[in-house]
Amino acid sequence: MGRLFGTDGIRGIANRDLSIQRGAQVGQALATVLRERLGEGSKPRVFIGKDTRLSSDMIEAALASGLCAGGVDCFSLGVVPTPAVACLTVSHRMDAGVMISASHNPFQFNGIKIFGPKGYKLTDEEEAEIEDMILDDAIPMHKAEAGEIGRYSRREELAEEYIRHIAATLPGEKPLAGMRVLVDCANGSASRTAETLFRLLGAEAEVICQEPDGVNVNQGCGSTHIEALRERVRAGGYALGVAFDGDADRCLAVDETGALVDGDQMIAIFANRMKERGTLRKNTAVVTVMSNYGFMNFARESGVAVKTTKVGDRYVLETMLAEGYNIGGEQSGHIIFTDHMTTGDGQLSAVQLMGVMAETGKPLSQLTRVITILPQVLVNMEATVDMKAGLAESLEISAAVRACEEELQGRGRVLIRPSGTEPLIRVMVEGPEEGQIRDIANRIVAAIREALS
Repeated sequence: MGRLFGTDGIRGIANRDLSIQRGAQVGQALATVLRERLGEGSKPRVFIGKDTRLSSDMIEAALASGLCAGGVDCFSLGVVPTPAVACLTVSHRMDAGVMISASHNPFQFNGIKIFGPKGYKLTDEEEAEIEDMILDDAIPMHKAEAGEIGRYSRREELAEEYIRHIAATLPGEKPLAGMRVLVDCANGSASRTAETLFRLLGAEAEVICQEPDGVNVNQGCGSTHIEALRERVRAGGYALGVAFDGDADRCLAVDETGALVDGDQMIAIFANRMKERGTLRKNTAVVTVMSNYGFMNFARESGVAVKTTKVGDRYVLETMLAEGYNIGGEQSGHIIFTDHMTTGDGQLSAVQLMGVMAETGKPLSQLTRVITILPQVLVNMEATVDMKAGLAESLEISAAVRACEEELQGRGRVLIRPSGTEPLIRVMVEGPEEGQIRDIANRIVAAIREALS
């Protein structure tokens, strides 16, 4: 059996790949790991948060049962953003926090993300320990005696603490007073927090897609479907629009003209402003290999150093923590401010972006001029586990990539990688001409299918 954890926790189709049995196993394995870390006779405490998917209640019940069976007291935060779980785990000195969500994926998927006591996602080694316990029957999980069984209770009111924490990252009273913003909650976790947050900061916020029904999360809305937001912002005269994903740990924006502002552009705006303020640690921003080549051009022109990591916000964060940087993220909108949060936070990113607009008095379309984005084509092709495994070993695919890169003549690049969260292989091509790079991407996809199918 393969690994359970991908680049962002455990993912799968609810009630099939991610069953109640698997949820209970994860809970009991986590309980065992926590008891081993804290010592015999300990009573670990864990927060559980969830997004709005129909299956989230089911998986929470299974996970909580496993935790209680392993002797852990667990506390439900209800529907909250993923970063709220991380934030509250730290502030309330919990031993771990668990978020039930499949982020930007359709409603039929769900997932489990685990945070340690310092609010960071588990390391590869810690995840491997839990995996081994679940996949190997010879490794025992702790089974609490009758008097040790954990309790389950609700602390849904704590979401307000998280909202106040985000609001406090901007100085002053009502720092966004009068700024008109259209907010797309993706019918996900931000539905619980966004309206209160933007009202607290004084913004004139119209909030849409905040009526979750269990199946409409990310459905034609949010950061993965931003087209409708772009049109409404342009037609409605808003200063900007912001869109979150299902668990609100990522954010994309549109400027007042309706133009998309992605994670690369937002990180460039933040890094540039932090450099001006003298708060950009080591004068460095951290991005992934998927970041647009235009970001590298921005960095050279503005005197900002760049560190590049593997795809996945966990790897961005690991580099930031190890080397002491304070801004980083992904093109997809996962942005990490280590001065304020231990993980990516879409609402924090939106608030900080609006803060730069308010502070400089510049419209978002003017702020984005610090970076010129090169045309980029991304093709997602369905792939089995075996296809993903064979990707790096195929000489035919390597030859096709080399030929395409020669065609680009050093003015672009080709990147192929297996998704860590979905059954996909991603093919990304950048270059000066969109027609050329789209043709190259299609040829690469055809070569992959021929070599691996």
